[in-house]
Amino acid sequence: MVMLIILGIAAILIIWIISGYNGLITLKNQTLNGWKQIDVQLKRRHDLIPNLVETVKGVMKFEQDTLTKVIEARNRAVSAQGVAEKAAQENALTGTLRQLFALAENYPDLKSNTNVAKLQEELSSTENRIGFARQFYNDIATKFNTAQQTFPTNLIASTFGFKLLELFEITVSSEREVPKVDLGLK
Repeated sequence: MVMLIILGIAAILIIWIISGYNGLITLKNQTLNGWKQIDVQLKRRHDLIPNLVETVKGVMKFEQDTLTKVIEARNRAVSAQGVAEKAAQENALTGTLRQLFALAENYPDLKSNTNVAKLQEELSSTENRIGFARQFYNDIATKFNTAQQTFPTNLIASTFGFKLLELFEITVSSEREVPKVDLGLK
């Protein structure tokens, strides 16, 4: 009888360990998928930027410094490693793109150019996709991190060497500012 109780407890313990481990592996794989989705959208963005720069280069002859900054920021973003560095470099790239779009407003030829408008639309759409992909990644990475830190799964996580994941977060204080909206009709 005692042997059956011991075997029952051992079986429950083994099932609990397997279940906890498999749950952590599932969350880890979902975060890897989330990261790959971000990576796909960033690649799309990185591929669109040279096309945009090439399209506006002829018209924006006096803005070569800005175009160079965009390409340099893109190259730094492409070579960035890890969530924190990738986020920082992508934020810098977003800033240079905003400068480029703001300058493009000063060129009537660019504003009316359908290729430029199409590329800006594609980049804008891609920015939205990146935002959604980052949100998904942060959500699932938070679940993974929480599972690693809560009892009793934390025992399994520490035993098998699971590591907490970094999250995407706003690191540039200017991005936290509320945008100013002017709906005044002129």
